This record gives sequence, structure tokens and C-alpha cells, in this order.
Amino acid sequence: MQLTISDVSKTYSNGVRALDGVSLTIGNGMFGLLGPNGSGKTTLMRTIATLQEPDTGSIHLGAVDILENQHAVRSVLGYLPQDFGVYPNVNAETLLGYIATLKGVTRSSERDAIVEFTLRHVNLWDERRRRLGTFSGGMKQRLGIAQALIGDPKLIIVDEPTAGLDPEERTRFLNLLSAIGENIIVILSTHIVEDVAEVCGRMAIIREGRLLHTGDPQEAIDAIRGKVWKKSVARDELAAFEQHHSVISKRLRRGSHVVHVLADSQPDSSFDGADPDLKDVYFVTLGNGGARTANAGDRQAAGAAQGR
Repeated sequence: MQLTISDVSKTYSNGVRALDGVSLTIGNGMFGLLGPNGSGKTTLMRTIATLQEPDTGSIHLGAVDILENQHAVRSVLGYLPQDFGVYPNVNAETLLGYIATLKGVTRSSERDAIVEFTLRHVNLWDERRRRLGTFSGGMKQRLGIAQALIGDPKLIIVDEPTAGLDPEERTRFLNLLSAIGENIIVILSTHIVEDVAEVCGRMAIIREGRLLHTGDPQEAIDAIRGKVWKKSVARDELAAFEQHHSVISKRLRRGSHVVHVLADSQPDSSFDGADPDLKDVYFVTLGNGGARTANAGDRQAAGAAQGR
């Protein structure tokens, strides 16, 4: 199965262009859509999930035109939105049974079997009769994946799934996604670089609705190997330093900034070589994208997407 996105654009009524000619081809496995808040990620995810329509372009899942045959796509789609709300007084077993009914599983014995299998798969079977209002954030996200798995989906979309999770729950959730993504398309939309680095074999970087990079994360890292240098810079020297060097990122540590810069060769003997990672790729890509920092207009576009 392959998801093909061709020249998709979307401009909201307030004039904000949320997507600008986006084209992507995504096959089975984990695909990371990486970008800052307000970059158009949620707009694209909602468009793929048939929750809103683009102004121009086309999207196909296999041979199915998503925009022309929304019902066919929804029958094979699992979707975990950025804000997955639950009824606090309902238990997990009841909620998933209801969702299975909505997805056309009318026989009670079949529905019960599907609910049990799904809850066991996300390690929530022992909590099946516990009120959802008592679930931790990580448990709610695993429940969100459980509801997305019902109906044997061919495409699963998860939007900012690990935001707010503690490290243990985040690791558990990413491991679950990786296992699911072995045989179907799973799109992980996030601004957390580590999530993509850990579980995605392919990725795209998006900013202000434009794709700046697509490819293999490791290949992108290898492309800047030997070109990333680091140095500790005092806070009062940082402004002058940034005027003379191509700064990728900076992190305050013990009163000084540890700065990563991009250069074809060692700037001078005070710099040490840095082993690049996906964060370096991300910041280099954003810096080369010619786009401004996400502003109030971008955030308004994201808010408009959530309301449509």
C-alpha cells in the first residue's frame, strides 16, 4: 500500500497559507512528519484523514482517491488526533465496543473478541473496566492507538502523540507504534525530533506549509557529518559570535552556551568536531528553508485546523 500526496495546498479564510504545494509518497512503515508548531502538520494530517478538504491537489491511498471516496478511506483509516478526549466515567472496554460498533462490527461475539485483542495489544486488558478519568496520559494515548487499530486499518495517523508523556510512557508508546508500523503505513506527526530519530525510517521536514526535506533520517545525518563543530561560548560573547558563524543551535550549560555551527572545515582550533544527530539536521534544514519563525498567524492557522 502507498499513500501519494500530490501538490496539496490549503489557505484559510484569514489568509494564512497552511499548506503550499505539498507532495509526498509514503509506503508501509513508520514515517515521521517533523516541524515546529504551526508549520502545517495538523492541517495535512486532517486533510489526509478526510476531516477537511484542500484547495488544490490530490491524495490517493493505493488506487483510491481520498478526496473523491472518503467513505472507502475511512473504513481503512485509524486516526489519533492531537487532542484525544475521553468520557471520564466510561471504561476502556465499553468505549472500544462502541467504536467497534460505529466501524460496522455488529455481532457481539466478534466485537468482544476484537476489543479483547486490541486491549491486550496495547497492554490495557487488565485495566479494561477502570474508568477512563483515572487513566494516566500514557494510558490514554495507548487507548487512542487501540481505537485507531479497530477495523484492521491500512493507514494510521498519529498527531503529536508523545507531547506531555513521561520518559517511560513515551518509550512504551513509541515501541508500540514501531510494532504496529511493520506492515501498514503509520504517519507520526510531531515537533519532537527524538521521536522521529528513534522510530522512523523515512521522514519529511515541513515549515509554513512547505516541505523543506524528505528522505532517510540516517542519510540526512551522514550528509552533514564532518561539517558540525561545537564550542562553549560565554553568554556576553554570544551575540558577536553569531555574527561570524553559521550557528545551528545553542544550549545553555553552567553559565555558557554550547554552540553547534555548520562549516565545511574547522573554523579554528578552539572548535571541536561534533557527532551530528537529527536535531542538527532539523535546525540546518529550517535555517536553510528561508522561512520565518512560526508566529501568531501560523498558530492561528493551526487553531483553525483544529476547529474544522
